[in-house]
Amino acid sequence: MIKRNKGIIAYLLITFGMAWLLWEIPIRLGISLTNPIFQYIALPGAFSPAIAAIIVRKWVTKEGFKDAGLNPRLNKGWKYYLVAWLLPLVVSAVVLGLVVFLGIATPDFTLQRAAGLLAPGTAVPAMPTFIWAILPLSLLMTALFSTFILWGEEFGWRGYLQIKLLGSRPLLAAVVTGVIWGVWHYPINLRGYNFPQHPILGLLVFPVSTVMLSIIFGWLRQKTGSVWAPSLAHAATNSVGGSLTVLLFMGEGDLLYTSYLGLLGWIPLGALCLWLIFSGQLKPQQNPVPAKMEGEIKSGVN
Repeated sequence: MIKRNKGIIAYLLITFGMAWLLWEIPIRLGISLTNPIFQYIALPGAFSPAIAAIIVRKWVTKEGFKDAGLNPRLNKGWKYYLVAWLLPLVVSAVVLGLVVFLGIATPDFTLQRAAGLLAPGTAVPAMPTFIWAILPLSLLMTALFSTFILWGEEFGWRGYLQIKLLGSRPLLAAVVTGVIWGVWHYPINLRGYNFPQHPILGLLVFPVSTVMLSIIFGWLRQKTGSVWAPSLAHAATNSVGGSLTVLLFMGEGDLLYTSYLGLLGWIPLGALCLWLIFSGQLKPQQNPVPAKMEGEIKSGVN
């Protein structure tokens, strides 16, 4: 078995084994996924991709971290960081417009509906209009801080797996990584984490969304040469994209349609993916494996 394949197998075993175990323990103890305690207990599982990538790079393949993208490269790629940070605002706006246009649900800009559900039995006044000048900015700032947490995933998915699977075929690598990434979420999605009204159907919908994100995040990784750009994009997707649509439609409508990664989210995300593909933005990984390992692959050394 060549070192690269050995590394990928080891990476997947560690990533899935660690995360699924750490998520399953609190679930088996009866702790709800919406309980803040679950978030703290399960947080180490979210770092399993990064932990697996570190173990594989250092001890399994011993290739080191030269191509891991740890340098932020802000001077070179600042405009792509800006795209990573602001894209969820655009996608959320499109989802909001589609939901309203199709009559699927009515957004509550006062946030009373959401506040009533989050604090049942409490009289909650309507939020003033100016909150919408503050809330998006607040969520964007949250994304900057949570980038360091989402690095725990992206250092594995985009910093290792996606560039090692099929470095010369970036689209296929993104698709395969996206499916694997989506399946990795199955233990919590099966319990209704992303689509509580459709836990089984969500198992099919969610991987399609993660494939699209893998194409976009992989492009950001490629353009900047850094895993920090997709880490920021992932953080913004969660804190901005995930929060805005949920707050506006909480208690009304179906998350299968109204959420950022739901069916309607496929339209703006899919449009961007199609542009990236057909405009030739996705380039083969220039150095998918270190030179020494590449020589071993060509010579068939096990």
